[in-house]
Amino acid sequence: MKTQTTRPAQETFAPRLLALGLLAILLLALTGCQHPTAPAAGNHPVGVYTLVSIDGQSVPCQLTHEGAAMVVKTGSLTFAADGTCRSHSTFSIPPHPDIHREVNATCTQKGAELTLRWKGAGETPGQLKGDTFTLNNEGMIFTYRK
Repeated sequence: MKTQTTRPAQETFAPRLLALGLLAILLLALTGCQHPTAPAAGNHPVGVYTLVSIDGQSVPCQLTHEGAAMVVKTGSLTFAADGTCRSHSTFSIPPHPDIHREVNATCTQKGAELTLRWKGAGETPGQLKGDTFTLNNEGMIFTYRK
């Protein structure tokens, strides 16, 4: 008489669990490796854009942000064809010396709308119209021109 042996549950499910685990890792890797959407041809911001105003005030200008009075002296955004962006700005909080700040981002574009996702920070929406790029940074409107 043949007797049927029962495999322990661990042996029965181990190959399935391993396969599901590998599938989950593969899916995470594929979604994590997606490249930023490069700006659409014909209406892309590739190049250097210079900060010309903040909330309608020509740069250099004095403004208050989060309770601190500061002078914004210069700024620029450099967009690359690979969907990355670099922001450079110079400002001061009197009586302290100038502060130079550079931040990198990835850029995704849907038509004229762009979203900048800053490395180590949040994201900022913007809009491209011809050679003018406007950025809404926490309610302050930054205007750049190519």
